[in-house]
Amino acid sequence: MQAVQEAIRGASPEAIQRHYDVGNAFYRLWLDHSMSYSCALWVGEADSLEAAQMRKIDYHIAQARAAGAAHVLDVGCGWGAVLKRLTTVHGAGRAVGLTLSREQEEWAAATADPRIKVRRESWVDHIPTAPYDAIISIGAFEHFARPEWTTEEQTLAYRRFFARCHDWLRPGGWLSLQTIAYGSLDHEETRTSANRSFLLGEIFPETELPTLGAIVAACDGLFEIVTLRNDREAYARTCHGWSKRLVARRREAVAVAGAEVVARFIRYLKLSAILFHQGHTNLLRIAFRRLKEPRP
Repeated sequence: MQAVQEAIRGASPEAIQRHYDVGNAFYRLWLDHSMSYSCALWVGEADSLEAAQMRKIDYHIAQARAAGAAHVLDVGCGWGAVLKRLTTVHGAGRAVGLTLSREQEEWAAATADPRIKVRRESWVDHIPTAPYDAIISIGAFEHFARPEWTTEEQTLAYRRFFARCHDWLRPGGWLSLQTIAYGSLDHEETRTSANRSFLLGEIFPETELPTLGAIVAACDGLFEIVTLRNDREAYARTCHGWSKRLVARRREAVAVAGAEVVARFIRYLKLSAILFHQGHTNLLRIAFRRLKEPRP
């Protein structure tokens, strides 16, 4: 357990930046206008990526009961789409975002909205200036544990995150979480698979996916799980859409990021779509209600 006590941070800033700091110009070519880089929420075959991403953001804001809230935290805020939606559409008084990416911080901080504050900071180091009314975290939880940790160490890291969220939230506060998780593939089997080596080695280094069981165990006594949905097919569709957009603009992408990066991302997006479609990986959206008295 001593290893996880010292390495509780999960993926390092350098590992995060290797993926997310490829270049904002690169991501702008194939993400939607909001720069949302996580699973969309689709309705119908004719739905657009832009509409599906806004629907996803609105879903999490609703699940966290964050509309009209005075103080909201976004852990892993990316390029700031949730922060902007909170303040411009949903009447949040103040929205704080945490990211480890330099380029995401610069992009999100470029807004002139004084209600938004973006910090390049790990949740491990975060000290709020006031209690939060709601917390949202989309696509960050995957980076909270490392492959070399045991299952028990990973669960302990997740529990520390939930404990921090419990401490930060006002009584009655809610947390809305979205994360990729292991699905039908055996957790131990994936450690030696070529696909796993590529995705969690070359694409997302120092990263280990959670299991639903680990999440449930980690939040026990701190939060009540109120809603849980597995939208893996929605992520298959999102990844397929991203790969099509990137392939269509391959020449421009190569010009800003290089041929090797573009080839790596196309492979990763196509492989991810297959894994979600086959159920090897899941996409969990979970709403948690803060319990008044935490249990150890």
